[in-house]
Amino acid sequence: MTQTTPVIEPADVRPPLEGEQSSAPTDRPSTGRLIGIDLARGLAVFGMYAAHVGPDATVGGPVGFLLETARGRSSALFALLAGFSLVIITGRPHPRTGSAGRQAVARIVIRAVILLALGYALTALDTDVDVILSFYGLLFLTVLPLYRLRAGTLALIAAAGALTLPQFLYLIRTSIEEGNWADAITAHDPLALISGTDGIIELLFTGEYPVLTWVPFLIAGMAVARLDLTRPAIRSRLVLVGGALALLGYGGSWLALRLVPHALSAVASVTDGGSASSAWWSDIVGEPEGHVPLAWLLVAAPHSQTTFSIVGNTGVALCTVAGCLTVAERMPRLTRLAGPIAAVGMTALTAYVLHIVALWFFSAVWYVPVIEGQTLSALAVLFGFITAATLLATAWNRLFRRGPLEHLLHIATRLARNIK
Repeated sequence: MTQTTPVIEPADVRPPLEGEQSSAPTDRPSTGRLIGIDLARGLAVFGMYAAHVGPDATVGGPVGFLLETARGRSSALFALLAGFSLVIITGRPHPRTGSAGRQAVARIVIRAVILLALGYALTALDTDVDVILSFYGLLFLTVLPLYRLRAGTLALIAAAGALTLPQFLYLIRTSIEEGNWADAITAHDPLALISGTDGIIELLFTGEYPVLTWVPFLIAGMAVARLDLTRPAIRSRLVLVGGALALLGYGGSWLALRLVPHALSAVASVTDGGSASSAWWSDIVGEPEGHVPLAWLLVAAPHSQTTFSIVGNTGVALCTVAGCLTVAERMPRLTRLAGPIAAVGMTALTAYVLHIVALWFFSAVWYVPVIEGQTLSALAVLFGFITAATLLATAWNRLFRRGPLEHLLHIATRLARNIK
């Protein structure tokens, strides 16, 4: 299946998506927005489209390089922005307390449940996209208890998670291969029975976006949201930290794969025709098949679920967010030109859902194959998806503050107002 880029959970939670910046105890949306965050989310949407309908990254050349750069890293950016959104909803810069705090928590829970259900509904369409929304739903619930913490504490927790959780996941996946305990749990899992998937085991461990190794991205995004992003010095530090993390993640993987004896050959032995030499940064290495060797933990490919991968992808996400915030703050003309991209970011949940429905419609109704890997035709399809999303989002946002699905999600969360 195509590795979805995650998709989306926008910062405004917009799909996380859609959030409020006001810390007032009401649900009334604030008039201000962090345009840079919307811009980053819009870029992530385009990266997602590239992963799902664009040419195969192995085409090489500038197009291939751009596709490789977008793969997986778009997912990490979305996840980081999802954590940002959670903090916006629960109170930024200061967490809401009292009844307002309880209502904010309830809103997150409602969103999480809706995302979980919507994700499984899209999965039932049986497209080639690994739908991420259900994983996002559980991710929101997992990190919600941390919403009151300060930026420094959140950053330390994210770092600790990145350093330890991939190793735990490796051990758990190995035990699943060697035993049948996971099957026993799935057989009695109501979520698995209802959704026709592996339920909680898939969400936590075996899926494309296992909660165990994706929580660091959300927690890192929560830490960023706690900062005063209007200060140029803060944005500069984000770039420095992001660059250092990218160098540590990808550079560390490159060194480890070459310094550890037989590491490259061990990685090559479990990939289906992938290039082990690119395992330090690119998804074209492929996915491991059969028993995964310990050397796989040295890989930094975006969807490899390793420490090197999480560190490197977090670094790229931080640099992207800082760059978009700087453009929005310091370059008004460029910001206006990038307005259509930000508009896509403001309607990210809708853009994500509709692109999956479109893929299902073309393949199941019109029987038109939209297949990643056909260089010219796939590139045309990619431009078509990007153009359609940009035009529709721009037109919609001229009339409405939220996207269609974002608005429905907002209405659903009004139930939280009943909590005192």
